[in-house]
Amino acid sequence: MSNADSTVTPLKSLAGEGVSIWLDDLSRKRIESGNLAELIENSHVVGVTTNPSIFQAAIGSGEGYEEQLADLATRGVTVDEAVRMMTTADVRAAADILRPVYDATQGRDGRVSIEVDPRLAHDTDATVAEAKQLSWLVDRPNVMIKIPATKAGLPAITEVIGLGISVNVTLIFSLERYRAVMDAYLAGLEKAQAAGIDLAGIHSVASFFVSRVDAEIDKRLDQVGTDEAKSLKGRAALANARLAYEAYEEVFASERATKLETAGANKQRPLWASTGVKDPAYKDTLYVDELVAPGTVNTMPEGTLKATADHGEITGDTVTGGYEQARADLKAVDALGISYDEVVQQLEDEGVAKFDVAWNDLLGTVANRLAGKEAQAK
Repeated sequence: MSNADSTVTPLKSLAGEGVSIWLDDLSRKRIESGNLAELIENSHVVGVTTNPSIFQAAIGSGEGYEEQLADLATRGVTVDEAVRMMTTADVRAAADILRPVYDATQGRDGRVSIEVDPRLAHDTDATVAEAKQLSWLVDRPNVMIKIPATKAGLPAITEVIGLGISVNVTLIFSLERYRAVMDAYLAGLEKAQAAGIDLAGIHSVASFFVSRVDAEIDKRLDQVGTDEAKSLKGRAALANARLAYEAYEEVFASERATKLETAGANKQRPLWASTGVKDPAYKDTLYVDELVAPGTVNTMPEGTLKATADHGEITGDTVTGGYEQARADLKAVDALGISYDEVVQQLEDEGVAKFDVAWNDLLGTVANRLAGKEAQAK
């Protein structure tokens, strides 16, 4: 069904509640086959997110990259440059497909995100330099540069936003770090304003990771093993995300944020990431149905998108009325001796490490493919 269809579907209902549906995947095959355009037309998809793992899967499959790989091998480029040329080409093409959405929503949606090299996650200056380079390479107004919410990432966010570059802040797990991310965004807007940059053109989302929180806390609840512990399974991630939305409401109602908004600034929207369930015991649309709130983004792997289209249950706002229960759930987990601070720090460390491994795997794959093309050319 097209977006213009009058039939109410779960995806249409979700969009109607003020949730922007983004696809958490990209590949050249998806672009060239027309699949991405079809999802935009028929499944209310209004944005795309990528990460090192997604590119590793796409380029590792080889589909659609042969000609460019041959050209890159002929030119004798480095492996790092080859990876950048291939990934930015995909992001540029996706951005062009999404450009009508970007224009129709005044830049709110129609966005494609590309991440800085994950090996730079703990280097502020290198992250800023990489963000500038990626923005220049993609050269599309609807690109968003993904910067991880590490301690080194926070000042980089401020610097990059201050240059007028739109940012998707990724790998947020803790409420404390999320508040620091919002502060970094507002500081960046103030910097941009002082430089005379039009604030209306700067957009940002803050990617708050969901399913990984349940995966880790559920594992620890199983180790506790009591009936009380088992009753708390599957509740921590939703509680964490709901309290993040409460923090978002509070920060963007502040005098500081309101002053910037009056000057044309956009709110940094919360984005629910990692929304595919990890535990098959849970409903596959859990992190969609239960995280409906206005002004949010839900970026879904295609499996979750299809599941939501088929049997998602969108019943209105499922976030703002749940703050007290969310606090109680996290408090109950803590009372069992499971440290929230320890869990979220572990998840951040693992998140950075996973993307680092995926990036290195991608570099290895491309190095082998380039070597093969060079050998063929001889």
